[in-house]
Amino acid sequence: MQLSPDSAEVVAATAGVVAEHAEEITKVFYPDMFEAHPELLNVFNVANQAVGEQPKALAASVVAFAVQLLDPDAPDFTPVLQRIAHKHVSLGIKAPEYTIVGRYLMGAIGKVLGDAVTPEVARAWDEVYWLFATALIAEEAKLYAQAGTDPEQPWRPYRVVERFEESDEVFSLLLAPVSGQIPSHRTGQYVAIAVDVPGGTRQPRQYTISSGPRGDSLRVTIKRVRGVDGTPDGQVSGWLHENAQPGTILDVSQPAGDVVLDESDSPVVLVSAGIGITPVAAIMEDLSRRQPDRTVRLFHADKAHSSHALYDGLRRQVLAMSDARAQNWYEEGAEEAPTLHPARSGFMDLTDVELPEEAQVFMCGPLPFMQIARRTLIDQGVPSDNIHYEVFGPDLWAQNPDG
Repeated sequence: MQLSPDSAEVVAATAGVVAEHAEEITKVFYPDMFEAHPELLNVFNVANQAVGEQPKALAASVVAFAVQLLDPDAPDFTPVLQRIAHKHVSLGIKAPEYTIVGRYLMGAIGKVLGDAVTPEVARAWDEVYWLFATALIAEEAKLYAQAGTDPEQPWRPYRVVERFEESDEVFSLLLAPVSGQIPSHRTGQYVAIAVDVPGGTRQPRQYTISSGPRGDSLRVTIKRVRGVDGTPDGQVSGWLHENAQPGTILDVSQPAGDVVLDESDSPVVLVSAGIGITPVAAIMEDLSRRQPDRTVRLFHADKAHSSHALYDGLRRQVLAMSDARAQNWYEEGAEEAPTLHPARSGFMDLTDVELPEEAQVFMCGPLPFMQIARRTLIDQGVPSDNIHYEVFGPDLWAQNPDG
């Protein structure tokens, strides 16, 4: 995959200007596209639009893709492209929608850069976009085909079989298809759930499958999102908190996600904070059943023991394994917390923890938390290639994991 020589020359000359204005371009692009195609509001996360995360993620991805086309020594974009494709498949994005996105993205470039966008510049960046789009379309078609999903019918009805209150703000839903079998999935993947929220909008949100592969059902564990510093409360998590009860029918996507448990016997280190415990719970359930002798170290940070979701199940799984240990950090009440191993006070600090050699690390939690944890682990001698992470929402870290 490469640009034509003429386009490569133009993109090389203008990449700096486009990168400088990329976020501004996407801030124009989204409102223009949604005004003309309000049906796409049912696909895009409105909350991420409101706080600016989606525009930043799109801007970073397009610029990084263009850089890779120009520089053979640039970081491989394939892992980022695959991650985007998994996100898109979970949202039911279809190939024809890329035409709409391309039209309004190029229009936004013209609006922001004005006369600097000559016909030659427009053609060159249109070529960049379509190389990007066709690569994604091909990867997404493969993922749909592997799952046996019709891209025109990406949602399946699932029934809530059971509901479990994990804490004041966290609850789990056990889901089973209304008809047919649970699609095969790998431990660590997620599904999207789409609901009709007040105001007539349909909104999807992605939730980790917090159970290991079971065959007849899957579990998602959801934290009700409360608005902070002027941001709105979570529409979908709030709707599910109030309305999802046994018998409720929900539209659920095929499982997706590229951060998954490997099939080796390498030691595993699990690092999580808050609701980031969900993929950890899935991994522990799977390992305790299939590989109970595998070495596991589990490190988790939470506000308090009372908000530590899924703790009882994790405790049982740690006890059931021959070489599994857990260490928790609580901001409040660590001294009184009834945990398997004495909890530590304050924020997670991995500088003095014992790490098994050649471990594969899986991290999930707020972005600043994972950045600190990653740097600490690398300082401890863990190779960066052995550190895998999952981000809830747009992946603003993919282009700059050391930032």
